[in-house]
Amino acid sequence: MWHEESAADLARLVASGEVSAVEVVEAHLARIEAVNPAVNAVTALLADDAVAAAEDVDRRRAAGEPLGPLAGVPFTVKENIHVAGSATTMGVPALREFVPSTDAPPVRRLREAGAIPLARTNLPDLTIAGMHTTSTLHGETRNPWAPHRRSPGGTSGGDAVATATGMVPLGLGNDSGGSLRIPAAFNGVASLKPSTGRYAADHRLGGQEPTLASQLFPVDGPIARSVADLRLVHRVLAGHDPGDPRAVPVPPEPAQPDRLVRVGLAVDPFGQGVHPSVRSGIEAAADALVEAGYVVEEVEVPALEEALEVYTGLISTEFSLSWPAIRTLLSETSRRHVELTIERQPPLDLAGYIEATARRLGAQRAWAKFSARYPLLLGPVSTELPPPPEVPTDPDEHERATAPVRLCTASTLVGVPAVAVPVGVDHGLPQGAQIIGATYREDLCLAAADAVEQRLGVLTPIDPVQA
Repeated sequence: MWHEESAADLARLVASGEVSAVEVVEAHLARIEAVNPAVNAVTALLADDAVAAAEDVDRRRAAGEPLGPLAGVPFTVKENIHVAGSATTMGVPALREFVPSTDAPPVRRLREAGAIPLARTNLPDLTIAGMHTTSTLHGETRNPWAPHRRSPGGTSGGDAVATATGMVPLGLGNDSGGSLRIPAAFNGVASLKPSTGRYAADHRLGGQEPTLASQLFPVDGPIARSVADLRLVHRVLAGHDPGDPRAVPVPPEPAQPDRLVRVGLAVDPFGQGVHPSVRSGIEAAADALVEAGYVVEEVEVPALEEALEVYTGLISTEFSLSWPAIRTLLSETSRRHVELTIERQPPLDLAGYIEATARRLGAQRAWAKFSARYPLLLGPVSTELPPPPEVPTDPDEHERATAPVRLCTASTLVGVPAVAVPVGVDHGLPQGAQIIGATYREDLCLAAADAVEQRLGVLTPIDPVQA
C-alpha cells in the first residue's frame, strides 16, 4: 500500500510512472480518514490543493518535463509554519482566522522540489504550553503506541504521529528545545534538528520580527520514518535563501573527514539517572556504531549546566516582556505551564540578560572544542519513558516532565544539529537515541544515524493500538 512507502521510494515511483501522484495523494487522504480519528494528529486537510498539485506533477511527467527530487510526495505542516491559504492557528482560537498569503521558506522549498502539502498538524498552544501535544483549538493528540498511557511528546507531536501511522511519509515541524526529537523518539520515527541558520525559516506573526532567543533557538526541520528520507529533505532545505537572512550558504554535505570519526557516548549526561529501557536503547545504538567502524568512547559533555542556565534565562526574560498579552491567548492549563517555567527561572535584569548572551558564546566555544575531538555525540533524547498524556500543573510534575530532556535543551542553546533515530521496541514502546554533531555537520549525524538504522531497523508505519 502506498502509505507504507518511504518518501524516496514514492518519488522514484512517481518519476518512473509506476504510480501517479494523484494516486499517492488519494491513498494518503484515505489513510488519514481511516486512522486520524484514533490519534487526532491532523487538524485540517488541504485536499483540493493537494490533488491539484498532484495533477500538475502527473502532467509534467507525461510531458517529459523535469521533476523535483520529492515530486508527488505528500507532507504535513505544523500549525505554526505558514502555508499560503491555510490558517497558522498555533493551536489557539484567537489565531484561527490568521491566514498567510505566502508559504514559509521551507514549505516553499519543499513545493519547489515537487512535494505536496497535504494537511496541517496539531501542537501545544503557541508551541509553549508543554511538551504534550494538546491545544485549546484542536484537543489532544494521542501516541499510537499507547494512546491512553503515554504522551506523543511535542511540540511537533502532530507531525510525528502522522508520520508514524502512515498518514504521510514526511512531516515539517520545528525544534526549540527538543520539539522535533522528543516526539520522534516517543513515536518511533526519525527527525533532524538542523544547526541554527542551516534552513531558512519565517516565524513572524503579522510581520512582527522575533526577539533574540526566538531568532536563535527555534529551527524548522523534517520528521520521517527513515534516515534516507531525512537526508533527501536536508538536501532540499539547506542553504542560502532570500526568505531568511540568517540562512547560511553551506553545502548540504561538506567535505568528508579524512580520519575515523569518534563518537562521544553520554548515556546519562547529567548523572541523575536513566531508565533501563532508555539505557539499553542507547547501548544498542553504540554497539551498532562500533560494528559500522566508529570509535565510541564514554565522555563528559561540556558546559551542560551552563547551557541550561543561559537557555532558561534568555527564554524567561523574553517571555516575561510579552507575557501579559500572551497569557490571554492560552487556556488555564497552558498558562500554568508557562508560569511554572518562569517561576523556576525568574526573568533577568538587563545586566543579567547581556551577561547571558556572552555566556552562550562561552558554551558554544566549549562545545566546539569538544567537537574537535568528538565530531559526534550519542545520547538520550529523554532519559525517561514518555510521560502520561497530560500537561503538568504543579512544580514537582513540571520538573519530572522537563528534566529528562535537558540534553535537547543544551544542544539547542549552542545551535548544533541532531538526528533522533529509533533503536528498538521495549515492552511495547519505541526506544530512541539522538546523535548530535558539530555545527553544520548534519551530514555526519545522518551518516551515523543511517548506520544505526541499517542494523536496528525501521519501526513504522504502524496502526494505532486499540487500547
